[in-house]
Amino acid sequence: MNEEMDSLQDDKSASGLGAIDSHVHFWKYDRKRDAWITDNMKILQQNYFPEQLMLNLKRNGVEGCVAVQADQSETETRFLVELSKTHSIIKGVVGWVDLLRKDLQDRLQEFSAYHIIKGYRHIVQSEPDDFLLREDFQRGVAVLKPFNYTYDILIYPRQLKSALVFAAKFPDQKLVVDHCAKPDIRSGNLEEWKTQMKEMGRMPHVYCKLSGLFTEAAWKKWNPADFYPCLDTVFAAFGVDRLIYGSDWPVILLSGIYVQWKSLLEKYMEGFRSEDREKVFRGNARAFYNLAL
Repeated sequence: MNEEMDSLQDDKSASGLGAIDSHVHFWKYDRKRDAWITDNMKILQQNYFPEQLMLNLKRNGVEGCVAVQADQSETETRFLVELSKTHSIIKGVVGWVDLLRKDLQDRLQEFSAYHIIKGYRHIVQSEPDDFLLREDFQRGVAVLKPFNYTYDILIYPRQLKSALVFAAKFPDQKLVVDHCAKPDIRSGNLEEWKTQMKEMGRMPHVYCKLSGLFTEAAWKKWNPADFYPCLDTVFAAFGVDRLIYGSDWPVILLSGIYVQWKSLLEKYMEGFRSEDREKVFRGNARAFYNLAL
């Protein structure tokens, strides 16, 4: 079945539907540093570098990707920058910098020499639910705008209440909600998430990534229809101008393979205008992250 899907996707790639994958990770696996990769995630307990992703991108008509931090260190940011120097598939980097530090402006000034860095992210999903409301954190986020940096919001549904307040305080800052805020597809408990995502979508400076949903469903036991209520919600809330395709590779491997997610989204959007599909799969990532393609 997987070979058939790969063949189908090769045919689609040949037809010329280009794409940008807005959310991938690379790492040299370290058991201590990467303790979030537990023993039920053994497939992730190894190195993942651009060489391993390139064939997937080619087969699926994806011309490049945005590399997103997985570790909270400046070493991680520099690691992704160095990878981009030798791998042209990396079109942008979302790094990490300590947004709480008092000399943040100086740190951002130093990093601004690397034009491949497009924005920053903090792993807020691992923080207290009200972390986004901390005054010192918000002071740090306010420093991003003068450098034209974006900010990725990585949260669970329980943190959406705080995220709504946070986003409203930064109407001039480009924000994107990673992984649709990780709706609980596995349990089907989506009503509060739907309401809050609709509210988030009313803020025109906030985008949403169509990524990470495979791992919020029952791993490898999902049905494509399981994702449609979530897709219906975010398409209604954000529209085709503020939704951005992403794979969350290699984390996606816990529950599926690259071609399955891209094909599922293509199937969902098959009735959309070609220009709207181009926005979701390519144009919005380019505009949001200011990618040079």
